[in-house]
Amino acid sequence: MENTQSCSCLQIGKMAPDFTAEGLFGDAVKTVSLKDFKGKWLVIFFYPLDFTFVCPTEITAFNDAYEKFQALNTEVLSVSVDSVYSHKAWQKDLGVMKFGMLSDITKEISKKYGVLIEEKGIALRGAFVIDPDGIIKMSVIHDLSIGRNVDEIVRVVEACQTGELCPMGWKHGDTTLGKA
Repeated sequence: MENTQSCSCLQIGKMAPDFTAEGLFGDAVKTVSLKDFKGKWLVIFFYPLDFTFVCPTEITAFNDAYEKFQALNTEVLSVSVDSVYSHKAWQKDLGVMKFGMLSDITKEISKKYGVLIEEKGIALRGAFVIDPDGIIKMSVIHDLSIGRNVDEIVRVVEACQTGELCPMGWKHGDTTLGKA
């Protein structure tokens, strides 16, 4: 069966698609939009569904790394097609997350970010790093069966924040190749 995926043709160096969505922040349900994060770095990661097998490994890894992201003036948001009530129920198993868990029940955000698998009604594992001006600096999309490496996303944020050329394997504190 062919996998039809909606793509909004996102490009690195272009503005991230705006969105407004309900999210679970701790125990509180709030409505947020992309512009609420202007002036901060932002990592948005999409996952298919709550209560699945690979997703808890990623959710808890992002939660464990949350302080690293905060130290980099970076906010983290997760997005799935589940409701905020599903997120709340899932947190009874996982524990309360330190980052916002957005509900994309309409699938509009997943569609805008090019990760929606339309015939399944779920998102691929997409991750995006967005700079304080709303510009996409990194985009990576994995198959449903492959979890992401959160340490690599932290490294990419650190590299982006140097404003310099960072060679393969660069880590915070390593020498850069100079100004980009």
